[in-house]
Amino acid sequence: MNNVTEFILLGLIQNLELQKVSFVVFLIVYLITLTGNLLIMITISTNNTLGSPMYFFLSYLSFVDSCSSSSMTPKMLADTLAVTKTISFRGCMIQVFAEHLFGAAEIILLTVMAYDRYVAICKPLHYTSIMNHQLCSLLVGVAWAGALMHATIQILFIVRLPFCGPNVIDHFMCDLNPLLQLVCMDTHTLGLFVAANSGFMCLLNFLLLMVSYVVILYSLRTHSLEGRRKALSTCVSHITVVVLFFVPCIIVYMRPVTTFSIDKTVAVFYTMITPMLNPLIYTLRNAEVKNAMKKLWGQKVMSIKKK
Repeated sequence: MNNVTEFILLGLIQNLELQKVSFVVFLIVYLITLTGNLLIMITISTNNTLGSPMYFFLSYLSFVDSCSSSSMTPKMLADTLAVTKTISFRGCMIQVFAEHLFGAAEIILLTVMAYDRYVAICKPLHYTSIMNHQLCSLLVGVAWAGALMHATIQILFIVRLPFCGPNVIDHFMCDLNPLLQLVCMDTHTLGLFVAANSGFMCLLNFLLLMVSYVVILYSLRTHSLEGRRKALSTCVSHITVVVLFFVPCIIVYMRPVTTFSIDKTVAVFYTMITPMLNPLIYTLRNAEVKNAMKKLWGQKVMSIKKK
């Protein structure tokens, strides 16, 4: 039985003055996120020197970050200025689906990128033959297929649950744990399902990624000083992104069904801050990307001057 047609979101903060400040701050964050990720996608797609698999995957990661942020932030910004913050039942389900679709896609892509770095550093002589375009396209396809399967399982799980009364969500978006607080049945078993499907997925991939990077860093001892420096710079960027994304996910999903005040802050981090930081981390620590961006904008300026 489902008597709920819409949910009321309490939002990130209730103070009216702070809401106005947060609107400006998160609007700037959102614009930086879109600009940074779009710039990376354009730079990689228009520059022949960035044709390696690492940049192929990075462009898709930027696309996923843009979509992930856009599925949450506009609604949150609109609600910041609204007196009553509501979302329809269907809109809430779409938001949950989008969150887990793009979240799972990012998890798998980060795992694929770690595999790419492993092959590049540990098997450099076979890198081009192993990481050919066909395999790269297949891995991206697997990332989207896996993400679609995960998101579909989540939405089929949540949409069938009985919401028969309470409809106030103490959050700025729809998510599994806040929604399970409103379900008219015992949620202990449901919480185990969330921990197994979302939390365990985050934890397992995080541990696999950390082990893979330990192996990669250990193998660098046989490389030249310049080779170690370049590989270490790339790996540090990847590890930073992995930690920023996975740790908040593990905190939110790897636990019983309950909500804490810190959940909103953690959700802000992985839905808005991390997608903004990813292009900055990869760009600031990567000379090839920076040079390609300078070349791209140099060409744009020259074309404008000629006109």
